[in-house]
Amino acid sequence: MLMRTDPFRELDRLTQQVFGSARPGAMPMDAYRSGDDFLVHFDLPGIDPETIELDVERNVLNVRAERRSPAPEGAEVLVAERPTGTFTRQLFLGETLDTDRIDASYEAGVLTLRIPVAEQAKPRRIQITGGAGRRQLAG
Repeated sequence: MLMRTDPFRELDRLTQQVFGSARPGAMPMDAYRSGDDFLVHFDLPGIDPETIELDVERNVLNVRAERRSPAPEGAEVLVAERPTGTFTRQLFLGETLDTDRIDASYEAGVLTLRIPVAEQAKPRRIQITGGAGRRQLAG
C-alpha cells in the first residue's frame, strides 16, 4: 500500500479544527456565446438549490450559494476536505445584454445561466428605398 504524506494538508486540517471551517474555494465557471445568448456554467456540486441566490444590480450579476457540512451536530469529523460555507461570484455584464430576461437552471451540480443579447444590440439589415436604378447623391 502506498501512503502519501502532505504536511500542508495536515496543517490545513488542524487549522480547520481549531479555527472552524476553511475558506471556501473559488466558484469555477465557463462562459461562451451561442447564437443570441450568452451561457454561463458554474460548478456547484453538493449545493442545495434552495441556497442559491442570484441578483442583478446595474449590470452586475451576483451569485451566492452555500454548502453546509453533511455531518450532524456533535459528530466527530475525521476528514473534511470538501469546502463548506458561502461561495460568491460577481459578473460584470455588458450593456448589450438583456438582464431582465436571464434564465437560470440547476442540474447535476451545475448552475446554468442563459443571458440573451438585447434586441437593440443584435445585428439587423437596413432596407434601402429609392427610385429604380437612380440614386441621389448629396452634393
